Amino acid sequence: MTLGNIVKQYRADNNLSMDEFAKRCSLSKGYISMIENGINPRNSKPIAPTLPSIMKIASAMNIELDELLKIMDGGQKVTLVSSKEPERKGGVIINVLGRVAAGVPIEAIENVIDTEEITEELARTGTFFGLQIHGNSMEPKMSEGDIVIVRQQDDAESGEIVIVTVNGTDATCKRLRKYRDGIELISNNPSYEPIFFTNEEIETKPVKIIGRVVELRAKF
Repeated sequence: MTLGNIVKQYRADNNLSMDEFAKRCSLSKGYISMIENGINPRNSKPIAPTLPSIMKIASAMNIELDELLKIMDGGQKVTLVSSKEPERKGGVIINVLGRVAAGVPIEAIENVIDTEEITEELARTGTFFGLQIHGNSMEPKMSEGDIVIVRQQDDAESGEIVIVTVNGTDATCKRLRKYRDGIELISNNPSYEPIFFTNEEIETKPVKIIGRVVELRAKF
């Protein structure tokens, strides 16, 4: 039994709209729709829900994660009825983006693939979004599919890990090194050479910092 089928059945058994269920899960309505349909409409590929998302769905159904995984694995049809709203802990939900295109305001990006929760204390320090890591340039610390929590800002200190757009392409995650005559973007993976940009290139390409990584949430 797929997770999508389980969610559909649960909503039907409990007379819940997709929007209501998404709020219970602290996930986006679009993400729940993708889970139920089993397909990512942007690329027509099967969607593989992350374990954190499955945990949120289990919590919203008031069942243990192990029980939900057994239902998914065993294929048995069960009636999942909840008589109460799940207990919610304090926190702020932010969107996780699959990609960030250069020149597009974060709030205008529709490529939302999941959500994450950050503490209210952290949320008060700025505006945040999550970003999924692509590629292996930041291994071994950051791997394909990992999620980083990013504070939106257009500058950072030397040595910090930043999200940067270069020459109008999608954003990349790199460690920043500042010099008097330019900056260097450094990968954790030694197979990748550092990339240096002069002050002139920063302006003309352009090279733009859009945020600083404040937390890594590695995939399971």
